[in-house]
Formats: sequence, C-alpha cells, structure tokens
Amino acid sequence: MLFSRGNAGLLLGLLLLAACHEPVDDIITPPAPAPPAAAVANWAARADSAQAALHQNFWAPTNQYYLQNNLGKPDFNYWWQAHGLDVLLDGYQRTQVPDYTTRMQQLQQGAKKQNGNTYLNTYYDDMAWHALANLRAFQVTKEPAYKATALQLWADLKNGWNTSQGGGIAWRKNQRDYKNTPANAPVAIFAARLYQLDRNPDDLAWATKIYEWQKKTLVDPATGAVWDGINRQGDGQIDREWRFSYNQGVFLGAGLELYRATQQSTYLDDANRTAGYVVNDSQLSPGGILRDEGGGDGGLFKGVLVRYLSLLATEPAVPAATRARYVSFLKFNGESLYKQGMRRPQYLFNTSWTAQPGGTVDGSTQLSGVMMFEVMADLQARKLL
Repeated sequence: MLFSRGNAGLLLGLLLLAACHEPVDDIITPPAPAPPAAAVANWAARADSAQAALHQNFWAPTNQYYLQNNLGKPDFNYWWQAHGLDVLLDGYQRTQVPDYTTRMQQLQQGAKKQNGNTYLNTYYDDMAWHALANLRAFQVTKEPAYKATALQLWADLKNGWNTSQGGGIAWRKNQRDYKNTPANAPVAIFAARLYQLDRNPDDLAWATKIYEWQKKTLVDPATGAVWDGINRQGDGQIDREWRFSYNQGVFLGAGLELYRATQQSTYLDDANRTAGYVVNDSQLSPGGILRDEGGGDGGLFKGVLVRYLSLLATEPAVPAATRARYVSFLKFNGESLYKQGMRRPQYLFNTSWTAQPGGTVDGSTQLSGVMMFEVMADLQARKLL
C-alpha cells in the first residue's frame, strides 16, 4: 500500500501519541528500607559488668572474702570462696587485667584467715573445690604458692578414702561412712588434671579408682543421671531422688578430664551421656532452662554445671552435632538469664533464670550468674555462638 505525504504525517503523529503513553523505564524506584540488623550481643562486656557487680556488692574489703549476700551479711562460706577464685580466673584469662590477679591473692589470704588460718577443712568436698581452683590458678599465673596449696589439700583429700560403701571419698571427716558425688567427682577431676600437669602415675591411679567407684555406685547406667550420695542416713540407701545440676556437672567433668588424661573414649562417652541427660531431662531443665535450685549452697549448682558443660562443648573430640546441641543449650540459658533472670542496672542475678531476683541475692547465686556470662563470653570468643 502506498502512503501519501499526508498519510505519512498522520502515521507519525499517531506513533508519537502512542509513545507518550508508553511506560517510562528509566525511573528507578528505591527499594524498601531493610529492617534494622539485630544488635550482636557483647558477652565480654556483659561479663565485665557481672564481675563488677560481684565485687561491688559482695566483696568484704577489710577481710577480703565474698560475703553471704548483697546486703552485707558477713557469714563466711568456705567453698564459695573457691568458686570466687575460679571466677576471678575467668576474668583474668579473658582480659589479662592485673586487678584480677591482685584480688585472687587477696582472696586466698582472706579465705585462709576466715577458715582458721588454714586451707584445710572438715568437708572433703569443700577442700576439693579449693584444690581445683588453686591448681588452675597455678597453671594460669605460674605462681608456685597456688600449687603448694593445691598439693597440701590433695594430701589431706586422699585420707578421705575408705572401704565403707565399697570405697569412695567421704563427705566429711567426722562422717566417714557417707559418700557422695560432691566429694568424689571433683577429687577425680583434680587428680586427672594433676596427672596431666606432672605425669605422676599415682595421681592417674587415684583419679581412675575414684571415678570407677563413682560411676559404679552413683550413676544410672541407662540414662547417665548422677545421684547425690549413698548411706546418708546410715541405711546403705542411694539418694536417687536427689538429682542436682551440680552433680551432673562434676561427673561429666571427671569423664572429660580422664579422657584427656588417657585418650580412652569410654570416658568421653560417659561425659556425653550425662550431658545428654542434662539437656533433655524435663525436671532438671524444664523448658530447656536449668531449674531453680534455691539459694544458699544451691545457688552455686547451676554455675558448676555450665562451667563443666562448656568445657565439654569446647573439647575438639566431641562430634560437631553434639557440640552444637550443648552450645545451643548454654546460649538459651545465658540469654534467659540476661533477659529475665537479672535485675538491671545492678546486674544482680536470681536463683531462677526466668524471673528477676528480690532484694536479697546470695553470693553463691551471683557467682553462678557470673560463671554463665563468662561461659558465654568464651563461646563467643571461640566463634561458637
């Protein structure tokens, strides 16, 4: 078809008109703003604040030990001071701030003075905690006085072994036929660690002997649950209903240290079995949060568990999936304590890690909270969170 000049003009006009109604493709619509990124928790800073709160609210500056509570009650609890030393070691290893080592030395002198100018005590379990903390202090600082104290305690601890109930370390010196996990598992940890340090076969023999008695007598072979003691009332019965987080922690800690000392996988298997029980048991960890075990001595129980569970979680021989499960459990508990179980801005902790504390907080409870925050800071530094 031929177009005349007039038709051509008409066609051009129609094309221009159509072009005016074409979508404009050179205007870029800005994207919707992205949601703000969640702030990354700074667990090292939180641990610093928790350490500061412990010192500010519980430290006796004149007598140099940790008080009963934040209201200044001066009661001296011997075994709490050992965990105070451990917590100071946590802070020092993380920060290398010399104030921590100064306070460690002050605490050692203060605890000795308050304990009758001696490190020895009536309770074997309490001495075991001081032996462990002093051995660790020596390994971190290389100060020989700490090792000397640890070895003094070790010599006395071995006297606690007797054949009542088939063996085991007694709970205390004037009740030698009652044996329990709090006395035996920490001593096994100590002996295994001392062997790793000095390679004295006698120390490994002690660790193995104590561990075997503990496992045979006070551990459920099916679940790995750790019972508290035997013959408490003189009837030869086992306290199977007493299942505290503390006991699980020290037994899995003993298994871990004997694995490290011997490389025998059965010890690591034992530790993982008990740790699996902790993570999954609805009574010990309802809703995935370690249960409230009260104040006083019970306030320290969860701190003991998280310390040894974190050591297991960071052991290279633990399978990756198992490690992830432990880290997830610890993270869930740490975040619950931070968000729900702590009073702000004081950084005071509760016996329950799902509710704020009241006006009085025991030093034991505060120590557990600091341990939890130090564990979280360590896991974060290792890039496991």
